[in-house]
Order: sequence, then C-alpha cells, then structure tokens
Amino acid sequence: METATPTFAPQLYIPNGIRDVDFYINGLGAVELRRYSNDDGTIHVSELSINGAIFHLHEETRSRTSFSPLRHQGSTVTIGLFVQNVDAYMTSAVAAGAKVISPAQDYDYGYRQGDVEDPFGHVWMFESRI
Repeated sequence: METATPTFAPQLYIPNGIRDVDFYINGLGAVELRRYSNDDGTIHVSELSINGAIFHLHEETRSRTSFSPLRHQGSTVTIGLFVQNVDAYMTSAVAAGAKVISPAQDYDYGYRQGDVEDPFGHVWMFESRI
C-alpha cells in the first residue's frame, strides 16, 4: 500500500537485553507508540514518534549484518532531525545522557546544527534553517 507522501522510518538497532527507552522520551520528546517485548520483558521492537516522525528500536538478533553501533564503537548513519530549537534539543538530550559530538552552531550554508551520540551509540543531528 502506497502512502501519499513517502516517509522514512529508520530502524535503530540496540543491544539485546534493553528494557527502557527513557532517553528517547525524556531527551528527545518521543512518544512510545507501541512495544513488542520478549518473554523476559526486554525490548524486541519499540515504535516511537517525535512530532510525527516515526522510528523503531530493534534488538540486534534480527540479522547478523544489522547491529547496534556500540558493538563496533561507531555508526554509519547520522539521524538528522529538523527541529525549531536546536539548542533546546541539545540541552534536553545531554540532560538525558547523550554526549555532545559537535556543539550547536550556525553554518554559512544557512543551518544551525549540533550533533549528539545517544546512549546506544546512535548519532543525532539536530538542525534548523536560520
């Protein structure tokens, strides 16, 4: 089934055994839409939304080639999230446990951007046009 406007819904891999997604709720203002848990209560899949932008957290067991960035101490993807107030998102994310990679700053190409690494190793770039 096609939607009128294509949308991205990234699937972010997290280590096995994770039980809470509080960083995304408290640090990014996400709402957990639904969760599929394993028998032991750990997360199999958590579907979240930030102002209508949907993404999924998925435990690593699905594929041997899909893994949490923590396994290799790096990520091949930066998740760009357009927001109204980059500084507010940076502050909130850091208060919830993110590490600053690049402080928020204005760039000559017309964007204000800042990068953080979340507790699971995913890199988020908060950005807005200036």
